Amino acid sequence: MRFLSCVVSLVVMLAVASGQGRRGGGERVAPGEFDYYLLALSWAPDFCDRPNVQHDPRECGPGRRLGFVVHGLWPQLDDGGHPSQCAPARPVAHEIVQRALLLIPSEGLIQHEWRDHGTCSGLSSAAYFDTVRRAYEAVVIPSEFRQLEHRVEASPREIEMKFAAANPRFRDSLRVACSGGELSEVRVCMGKDLAPRACGPHDTRCPARTIAMLPVK
Repeated sequence: MRFLSCVVSLVVMLAVASGQGRRGGGERVAPGEFDYYLLALSWAPDFCDRPNVQHDPRECGPGRRLGFVVHGLWPQLDDGGHPSQCAPARPVAHEIVQRALLLIPSEGLIQHEWRDHGTCSGLSSAAYFDTVRRAYEAVVIPSEFRQLEHRVEASPREIEMKFAAANPRFRDSLRVACSGGELSEVRVCMGKDLAPRACGPHDTRCPARTIAMLPVK
């Protein structure tokens, strides 16, 4: 009987933990009912170096020499929630896709970002991708990262400081994400009006002491 009670308690604990994980990983809210945006700038050389992922030649083809590209502009909640798929999503129109490709070099990713994140913005697809463009244009890429010729080793904090120096308004709005010991993204916290805002405690930093930045190709 005591054993059965322990099993039941364990099941309840796992169910609670599972529910908390789902809430942190993606939830539906009414479109537009979010607190701030997270602009994710992906380091293309890291993505293109990963095995077992689909590489779009627009991003990873020989001679493309892309550095930071837009991964997404994600509505976020102050409690750490990540709204996702908040409304039915029709495919993004061809002319909007063509403009968005200048920032997000993959048609598949453009459609994914609209379905999973754009529908939570409360905007039309045209207005959402215009907001993506304006968010990207608000951030200055440090000059040394625009055409990186050689592998660089740095701490996440050093990379954040380089971005802060180039973007003093966003000094408290920066987070570095990493994977496998390499820089994967720089993320920028913005208000709904795209003004700088401090990142919250749920916007975690890369925990590594040192990470690599791969050169452009």
